[in-house]
Amino acid sequence: MQATEGVPVLDARGIVKVFGQHTALGGVDFDLRAGEVHALLGENGAGKSTLIKILTGAYQPDGGTVLLDGAPVSFRDPLQAQGYGIGTVYQEVNLLPNRSVAENLFLGRQPTRFGLVRRREIESRARTLLADYGLEIDVRAELSEYSVAVQQIVAIARAVELSGKVLVLDEPTASLDRNEVQRLFDVVRNLKARGLGIIFITHFLDQVFELSDRVTILRNGRKIATQPLAGLSTADVVRMMLGKDVSLDHHVTGIADAARGATRVTFRDLGRTGSVAPITLSVHEGEVVGVAGLLGSGRTEVARLMFGVDAADSGEILVDGAPVTIRNPAQAVAAGFGFCPEDRKIDGIFGDLSVRENIIIALQAKLGWFRALNREDQVELAGRYAEALDIRAANHDMPVKLLSGGNQQKVILARWLALDPNFLILDEPTRGIDVGAHAEIVRTINRLREEGLALFVISSELDEVVAYSNRVVVMRDREMVAELTGAAVAPDSIVQAIAGVPAVEVAQ
Repeated sequence: MQATEGVPVLDARGIVKVFGQHTALGGVDFDLRAGEVHALLGENGAGKSTLIKILTGAYQPDGGTVLLDGAPVSFRDPLQAQGYGIGTVYQEVNLLPNRSVAENLFLGRQPTRFGLVRRREIESRARTLLADYGLEIDVRAELSEYSVAVQQIVAIARAVELSGKVLVLDEPTASLDRNEVQRLFDVVRNLKARGLGIIFITHFLDQVFELSDRVTILRNGRKIATQPLAGLSTADVVRMMLGKDVSLDHHVTGIADAARGATRVTFRDLGRTGSVAPITLSVHEGEVVGVAGLLGSGRTEVARLMFGVDAADSGEILVDGAPVTIRNPAQAVAAGFGFCPEDRKIDGIFGDLSVRENIIIALQAKLGWFRALNREDQVELAGRYAEALDIRAANHDMPVKLLSGGNQQKVILARWLALDPNFLILDEPTRGIDVGAHAEIVRTINRLREEGLALFVISSELDEVVAYSNRVVVMRDREMVAELTGAAVAPDSIVQAIAGVPAVEVAQ
């Protein structure tokens, strides 16, 4: 069943939402048809999350109307919206990992007899339900025993059972590999054929074009366009999202061949049994060493060893030619290292602290609490880096958790730059952020390299790695299998190195 042209299943008209003096949504229209996948796109801070929270009852609008099957509705909370047929599945699966798959599917509505849960009936119904999604798993096992992809499908099955009219997918593929993405897409296509209206939010534009029928683009709280994807190119979508052309600078041989500065940091046979095989690598002043490899290849494990999050059991580290001991992050900071982790929400930001406090916290820790930065110094420091990195916040005393993902990433980067590091490790610095913030982060990496900083940057985006790297290290099966330089710093060469054929010689 394809999208119909009749009355939209969900129709938002002139939606307004104001927080204080900030207008998050200024008269936004959005409609969803039965049997379609409708992508909702925009930069971080464009208003996507606010609109979704209004459509699902988490927020109430300050103006405008929401209609369901042509009739006006008003949701006091997500539970009521769910009762009307609107379900949501987020990137972080909002289920109970320590309960069984069957219990998660029927949580809150378990069939009972004489006050006792009828487990056999739950398990039988769970198996039947999941079979419709192509899943044949042990529904008695704890949810945590299964991959994120399976957990996502279980979450979708639960949401559809509870709602069954509209399904909101908010960044559902961010933690999945390519095969898992395709499996999830098969499920979504089947739901579309059953007549569900599906709202798809993602930062992966290729997935938007693969899965979606129409797209609505928001910018600065306003709707820019709603159009069929069949008549658009990726460049068209990017232009509408940003209001300008944005592209990564292409790698030129000059980047790789540029004269390098002195050796800043050297890792000799650094490894950890059961984690990553010993690697030997030097990084110079004014150099970016990019790191490529599939998920699970050992990229993050290397970064954690370098920064002392995990203690190495072999090898040594030299900074400016002198041996240093790094067995914990405090020793890494003392050696002049900085580390922006992959998961900014769990390992990066302190959500309830302000933007200012998040920026100065590493410097304050290095100085020690008996040498506290005064308020004036904190404000000056936060203001300087917020301006340098274009951190967009209403004020620097607002909780950092209220910022968009891209701005949170820039706050973490500002934290480490405030320490004036000599070696900076960035693990997936552009993951999960919009295309505008993505381009700004890439430009910042290039600027830091030009200013003489030594950087070790991990990314799953090959074009991105190529855009800023002097050299590219390729990881496979928890070991370094190639080191590409010069003309070999190209997506095709990286793919060949990851695949292992043809063999790629490791530069000495």
